[in-house]
Amino acid sequence: MIQANFVTADEAAASIEDGTTIATIGMTLVSASESNLKAIERRFERTGHPRGLTLLHSCGQSDRERGIQHLAHEGLVTRIIGSHWGLQPRWMDMIANNQVEAYCLPQGQIAQLYRSMACGLPGKMSKVGLGTFIDPRIEGGKMNDRTRELPDITEILEYHGEEYMFYKEVPIDTCLIRGTVCDEMGNLTTTEELMKLEVFNAVLATKRFGGQVIAQVKRVAKNGTINPKDVTVPGVFIDKIVVCDDPEVDHRQTHSFYFDPSYCGQLAVPESAIEPAPFNERKFIARRGVCELRQGAVVNLGTGIPNDMVGRVCQEEGIADDVMITVESGIYGGVQMGGVDFGIGQNLVAMVSHPEQFDYYDGAGVDVTYMGLGELDGEGNVNSTKMGSRCTGAGGFIDITQNAKTVVFLGTFTARGAKYRFGDGKLAIEQEGGIRKMVSRVAQISFNGPASRASGQRVVIVTERAVFELVESGVMLTEIAPGIDLQTQVLGMMDFEPIVSPDLKLMDACLFEQDGPAGLRRFVLAE
Repeated sequence: MIQANFVTADEAAASIEDGTTIATIGMTLVSASESNLKAIERRFERTGHPRGLTLLHSCGQSDRERGIQHLAHEGLVTRIIGSHWGLQPRWMDMIANNQVEAYCLPQGQIAQLYRSMACGLPGKMSKVGLGTFIDPRIEGGKMNDRTRELPDITEILEYHGEEYMFYKEVPIDTCLIRGTVCDEMGNLTTTEELMKLEVFNAVLATKRFGGQVIAQVKRVAKNGTINPKDVTVPGVFIDKIVVCDDPEVDHRQTHSFYFDPSYCGQLAVPESAIEPAPFNERKFIARRGVCELRQGAVVNLGTGIPNDMVGRVCQEEGIADDVMITVESGIYGGVQMGGVDFGIGQNLVAMVSHPEQFDYYDGAGVDVTYMGLGELDGEGNVNSTKMGSRCTGAGGFIDITQNAKTVVFLGTFTARGAKYRFGDGKLAIEQEGGIRKMVSRVAQISFNGPASRASGQRVVIVTERAVFELVESGVMLTEIAPGIDLQTQVLGMMDFEPIVSPDLKLMDACLFEQDGPAGLRRFVLAE
């Protein structure tokens, strides 16, 4: 009988050779192989090895302290290829300080690249990324000066007269995965993990290149006691298994808790257990964004105000059952948890794998996506991926916004230090933010405004004081908040001149309701 190879985390770390490529599977802290990542860090600090690694990861995989933050040591990793570092301050510092070669690729394209590599293809072809900073004719996803002169890892192909991005294969030597239980043969389940992710795709991609798969599990079961339908990875594909010594520390479901059955589909909680969001500028912005929904829409929520507020507002307004909210992690319905725990939810109605979710986002395209706003320029370009030298990366932003039927960007009008007062159906700016977001030219093109305008995509930009829409000729101001002076607090705070709609409106007074629902259902159910 085939027997699994059970080893310690230190033994697993010792098997990783210098100069090789390691792929880690997880999202935020969900499914992070914490025992193995800590062991790699310990070995490097003790011996200086492994060193010179390439780190490949599709999602951001940290909670600011754990996850792949353990690998953020100069010399340990020479090159990082990933999508998002917003919850990884040491990685953002290393990238900004040119301590590592850094390439950013769209999250969905990396997740799907595993599948392409697994079936023997030399890479993945897609229109996602054209015209953005990922395009090799613009920046090629190179995130610092150290990377600027290095070879591209993408290229432009022409097929039947149309341009496509081609994401080149990245051969994997070691893949770190995590499961809940394995049996004595190594057959691995993910039943208590909070996302399906791209675990099996990455495993098969690793096997295609002759690499090793190292799994972390919480428990071991007797052979024959696991339902075969629950097996995510057959044991024959796993080379080493590390049983976590301290699951409450190193095998947490997510940052905020060790285990909660309501987030992995094993329990549904009463709706009364879900608290309404406090009223502030973020909730106000989310409310105005929700007015763009229509009954039956399939919705995506990005990080920040979208995920933290839009779903909760829909619950409070009694419209959550009139739309289907999804998140890039693969979850459908329920109530989404935000912040450091982005991508998980309670009372879900469905959960699909990470690559499959992006099949939908990249193909049919979601009806409405809500995304955060970093910078906007007069062409309608949006930057939400790099502010100064600090790069958060794209995550799923480019995949989703490029193909969505409607894109709603949510964010404050200025950044850093703004203070607001809401009352009597009006907004007062008590202190302006120190950074303008409406700029003459965005620092990085995360969303290509001219391409969107040419395609007829509907794009709305919602802030606490003004609402804009992309139109054929540029960026049009369509609404301002009651109490706001158009000239001094909107136009005078912009580095470009928008088109002012001849039908400029005031935001609806219902958005200012602080003691209960705002009555947004009438907007969503409108014909």
